[in-house]
Parts: sequence; C-alpha cells; structure tokens
Amino acid sequence: MTNFIPIFPLNVVVFPSEELNLHIFEPRYKELIRECFSDVKPFGIPAVINNKIGEWGTLVKVQEIVKTYENGEMDIRTKGISVFRILEIIKSVPSKPFSGAIVNYPENELSGNDELMKKVLAGLKEMHRQLNIFKHYKKPESALTSYDIAHHCGLSQEEEYELLGLLQETQRQEYLKRHIQKIISVLKETETLKEKIKRNGHFRNLSSFDFKDIG
Repeated sequence: MTNFIPIFPLNVVVFPSEELNLHIFEPRYKELIRECFSDVKPFGIPAVINNKIGEWGTLVKVQEIVKTYENGEMDIRTKGISVFRILEIIKSVPSKPFSGAIVNYPENELSGNDELMKKVLAGLKEMHRQLNIFKHYKKPESALTSYDIAHHCGLSQEEEYELLGLLQETQRQEYLKRHIQKIISVLKETETLKEKIKRNGHFRNLSSFDFKDIG
C-alpha cells in the first residue's frame, strides 16, 4: 500500500505501539494536529538522524489532546501504529502549512522466537541489575516484543533507527541480544576497574617470587 500522509519530522525514533507524549508549539504543527484529531486520521513521524530526515518512520495516531493553552499550544498523547518508508517528501502541500510524504508500508513480521526473547529479557534484567535500574512494563513478559523494550536497552538514536529498519521480529530480537551482551561486557570490565582502583593504596598480602623456581 502506498499513500500520502502529513509528516512531523522529529529528532526521535518512535516504535509501533509506543505511546508518545508531545508538546506542540509550532503553528504549522498545531494545525496538523488539529486536522488529524478532528478528521481521525494518522500522521507520520520520520526520524531525523544527524539533521537529516531518514527514510524510515512510524505512522502515529492522536489519542488525546490533553491540554490546549491560550496561545494554541497543545499537550497531546499519541501512539505508534506501523513502520513506513518514505518514497518522496512533499515539502509544499497545497493550502497547508505543513509538509507531507508519499510512503509505503513494508511487510513487518511481528512474531518472533520465544526462546530468543527470553534470552533478551534475561540479559536486559542483568544489565538493569548492574545499573541499579528497575523497569516496569505494562504487559506481562510473555507478551513483550522488541518494540516494547527497545528504548530500555541503552541504544543510541542511530541504533534505534537501525532497529526500526529491521522488518522481522527475530532480527530485532537478535540485534537487541547482541547489544545487551556488549553492554554487560563493558559493565563487567568497569566493575573490575573499580575494584582495582579501590585496592590501590591498601596494604596487600602478596607472595614473593621464589628463586628456587629458576632452573
């Protein structure tokens, strides 16, 4: 399927099913949100990476306009729907102050490998334990997907964007597993370094070299 959508480029990666709260203050996007909310139609958030609009983004819907300020600014709640790929950006839309894009929606495999996901979650728990972080998810662990936990894995924005472009759940699970393993390895090295620093200056009981061992 290919269609035209209004777009709201942001310096953030949004995943399908993710809930995102936004404060809208630019006039062109205030109009975009009012139109999408009243017409019950979605808009696209393409990720801006290194000051460039990427080809991947997420279609989102406005769930609620939480508050409208006297100057027209708004606090809104949105939710991600599906991943899209930009085919063409339409910078100037007739009679509209905002831009749009011609996009398609590549097939996205959402079913993953249960055993692989268990390994991902086990690694994530270990990573959070070492960082003294506690995370609560709105779903039971058996229902979690890579999209649900991606923002909690310590990915850079560029890595989150790479994940957005992976269109099979098993690929995303494997990507997160490797990333988490790398982070845990770094954390263990950091702990070892901390212990070495702590020992510096302490009285140490070390065995001397035995010259008898020289042949």
